[in-house]
Amino acid sequence: MHIHQTAGDVVATQIRRHRERLGMNRHELAAECARLGRPDITYAVIVSIETGRSSGGGKKRRPVDVDDLFVLGLALATPPLLLMLPLGSEATVPTVPAADPRDPYTVWQWVTGAATPTLDGPIDGRYVTDSRQFAGTGQTWAAAWATAAYPASLYPEFERRLAAVYRAYLRTETNQAKGGDAEAETDYLHRLEELARHIDDMVRAGLKVPALRRHLIEDMRGLDMLDNPDSVTPEE
Repeated sequence: MHIHQTAGDVVATQIRRHRERLGMNRHELAAECARLGRPDITYAVIVSIETGRSSGGGKKRRPVDVDDLFVLGLALATPPLLLMLPLGSEATVPTVPAADPRDPYTVWQWVTGAATPTLDGPIDGRYVTDSRQFAGTGQTWAAAWATAAYPASLYPEFERRLAAVYRAYLRTETNQAKGGDAEAETDYLHRLEELARHIDDMVRAGLKVPALRRHLIEDMRGLDMLDNPDSVTPEE
């Protein structure tokens, strides 16, 4: 075993920390959880979470499952993931029992799919990815992780490209009122084509494309930018 602290210990500490940050007592937190549809997260449950022990002697802590984490995060006006991975307030957090604790931001990147976990090591001072292969597919562990994590990179990039399209579109609208601007129109079409290519990537990956404003869909379809024009639907 590499660690003594568990993820549950971190979550319990952060629940108490954020409750106190808000000047909220345990009865008030329980009432807020009830408002969110979890009346079973009572005052007594919160006491058990915050003060119980994960192992050893003393009163055993009531574990926090994923459903609890989401409700408690919202009740505490805190992103639920920050209850498990407190960026900036802890030097390290536990990973898995067979590996060393790591800094919260490194683990944050793993959890959000932004980076591949490096649990093996340290080897010559560095942590490395798992080099094993899955017998059924022959894929390495790292390759399998990258495949599963691919959507985590596509959706944020979709939002970035969509925001760029909206900015370019507003610029064309503004300039048209002043007599038109060929440069603004060219930039809008360039941004729209970049978004269309990204939508094609999402469709090839089997992902659902978020709904778009109708005029953007009409422009992409009219200019034959999409490999599969029916892959996008208008906002209601």
